Amino acid sequence: MDAKTVPESKRLSRKSRWKLFKNDIGLYVMLAFPLLIALVFRYIPIGALIISFKNYNFVQGVFGSPWVGLKWFEKFLTSAKFGQIFWNTLKISLYSLIFSFPCPIILALSLNELRSEKFKRVVQTASYLPYFVSTVIVIGMMNQLLSPTTGIINMIITALGGEAVNFITEPRWFVSLYIISGIWSGVGYSSILYLSALTTISQELYEAAVVDGAGRWKKMWYITLPGILPTILILLLMNLGTLLNVGYEKAYLMQNDLNIKTSEIIGTYVYKQGLIQLNYSYSSAVGMFQSVLNLILVTLFNTISKKTADISLW
Repeated sequence: MDAKTVPESKRLSRKSRWKLFKNDIGLYVMLAFPLLIALVFRYIPIGALIISFKNYNFVQGVFGSPWVGLKWFEKFLTSAKFGQIFWNTLKISLYSLIFSFPCPIILALSLNELRSEKFKRVVQTASYLPYFVSTVIVIGMMNQLLSPTTGIINMIITALGGEAVNFITEPRWFVSLYIISGIWSGVGYSSILYLSALTTISQELYEAAVVDGAGRWKKMWYITLPGILPTILILLLMNLGTLLNVGYEKAYLMQNDLNIKTSEIIGTYVYKQGLIQLNYSYSSAVGMFQSVLNLILVTLFNTISKKTADISLW
């Protein structure tokens, strides 16, 4: 190749890249906003995790506060509340995964089998709407429905000859209410990904199955489920990676003095220690402990999935 043509091709390449950039500048501007939000609210705060290893105070600041090493981690791991808080978090996470994860898959498969497009759209809209209801409103609705005096659930129980149950204050009902309300709120929205995956399955496979005499259940088992299996595994990996990351908002709103034994989780504990009691270093250490465990879990399950099913997040 002539040496003179190399710089010229490079110049042409730069010009073409600049031309492509100018043509797509609107897309880059749109991309800049979510990247900026992620940078400001996700990545920059990582630097503040240094206070987990310091005795932070306002006067000395983040970098001027004295180092204490692993003091706060040891305090949390050896505290009397650690076992209860960790078990509550793990229990809610596992039960949510077991009972909540299959629901969007079942809904998507059911909607896919509906013959009436009009009825299908009505069901989809009805299942999506609860996702956009605020958590505060969901808890308020739950309190009204489960009230021991005016709640419709207890009215039905007493009408059938039973005794009214104060579901909100009973510790044994907390996990069930948390999971059921979560399914109601998120099952419709979570099914969107599975419905999208279903559209990628070739209709020729179903036609060939009909020719072979396969019924509805066999088509679902041998064509539909294998077709969305990669999506199921990827979402399962993402859920397993955040197994201990139970949102504190709903748990905190459902929490009261009578159900504290089952409702106190890592998220609510961090909130109370950090924003109420102002123990910033301690709460940061507890939150970091939770994040490290989630990182270990997602790496572990991603490795297992990659070796067994050849499907992974990275």
